[in-house]
Amino acid sequence: MTTAADPPHAAPTATSGTPDVAAAVSAARSVQPAWDALGFAGRRKALQGWCALILRRSDELVDLIRAETGKTADDARLEVILAAHHLRWTAAHAARVLGPRRVSAGLLMFHHAVTVAHRPLGVVGVIGPWNYPAFIPVGPVSAALAGGNTVVLKPSELTPRTGEWLAATLAEVTGGIRVLHVVTGDGTAGEALCRAAVDKISFTGSSATARRVMAACADRLTPVVIEGGGKDAMIVAADADLDAAADAAVWAAMTNAGQTCVGLERVYAVDTVADRFLDLVTERAAALRVGDGPDADLGRIVLPRQLDVIAAQVRDALSRGARAVLGGPQSITPPYVAPIVLADVPEDAAAVTEETFGPVLVVNRVTSVAEAVERANASDYGLGASVFTRDRGSGRGVAARLRAGMVSVNAVIAFAGMPAVPFGGVGDSGFGRVHGPDGLREFTRTQAITSQRFRPPVQPTSFRRRPGTMPTLVRLVRTLYGR
Repeated sequence: MTTAADPPHAAPTATSGTPDVAAAVSAARSVQPAWDALGFAGRRKALQGWCALILRRSDELVDLIRAETGKTADDARLEVILAAHHLRWTAAHAARVLGPRRVSAGLLMFHHAVTVAHRPLGVVGVIGPWNYPAFIPVGPVSAALAGGNTVVLKPSELTPRTGEWLAATLAEVTGGIRVLHVVTGDGTAGEALCRAAVDKISFTGSSATARRVMAACADRLTPVVIEGGGKDAMIVAADADLDAAADAAVWAAMTNAGQTCVGLERVYAVDTVADRFLDLVTERAAALRVGDGPDADLGRIVLPRQLDVIAAQVRDALSRGARAVLGGPQSITPPYVAPIVLADVPEDAAAVTEETFGPVLVVNRVTSVAEAVERANASDYGLGASVFTRDRGSGRGVAARLRAGMVSVNAVIAFAGMPAVPFGGVGDSGFGRVHGPDGLREFTRTQAITSQRFRPPVQPTSFRRRPGTMPTLVRLVRTLYGR
């Protein structure tokens, strides 16, 4: 067993090849009918039991996450809490969201009864990331399972044991029905899963890899849910609570050492408060501690190549006139990066346009909130965002103008802690949703069933209809809808 001080795994303990992936999909498909036959009540009981087991053994999962990612103990604890919170909600609400419901047939077809239900797809493939190896996969895994599907999970090659732990604990609850299978390995295993006979793929990772996932899925027309990268922005209005905004900005930018898809990477502060806001951010970020010790606020950067990305973005920004208000290239001491705050960064610099995935925060000043919205929306990404203003009504109005899947007003990343709230983005940040009712429906097929209750007095959908039927029907529709 490695410790939190050990380097993360460069490769899993066992690598799954294409035959292993096919076998896992086949095994998952063989038990899917039995899992579906449990009904919503049976699956709810199993998933709630899984949630309870995860919480009872949370210390074990926290240690495992830390060993594989090097994140701090509190970051790992928060991840486990979020995973359990979302799992519990999914189990409790699947029947309400996905169960059969009556739908009006409308006046013209009043003689029919209609029900709409959401049926399982079959087998869902989930490709998880390394930065939140428990919380992020649990979203699509639990939604797929709650809907009656079985799942094949391909965790990141850096965090295979977390994925295996999740599958093993669920198997303890479900007994003879193993509904979550795990295949390990690098991108080759992920590609094999995309090309396997699964009914949908849920992918979380970089936008570049997402494109390759979609290309692989295209061969079978396998539908996908994509959560790609992000370049999330915060807008700080002139009337904002600057202390609260600065505290939120530092946490959102630096938590998990900045390795969060919805982490904050850009701030647009209105001129009149920009200097004070920057002072507060710098003061708070400078107090953060980096390392593997029990008091550390920031752990390591997991991917060695990401250190090069961070360094290149910082050097490029400084060479183009940006100011290093806190830290700089010297803050990068592999495998760690101390907090870096940059100001006055050109909008076409890589530190503004490309995902950083490290504890680097860009703070740029703007003349107005309208300019801030324009700059925030100029990104190819559109995952999350935040707005700080004392006028909550105005804040909601600004949020509505932002091209982002989720926006928090006077908070950061609040949506991630709300299981009922759909999570996903637009543009290079992907499409489709996990979490909430939308996330549950993603892993089902909608089926409408109509049933004629009695023979109508006029029958337009028959070649035996009377000569006056259609003219009468036209007059009726004109009377109802033509005004």
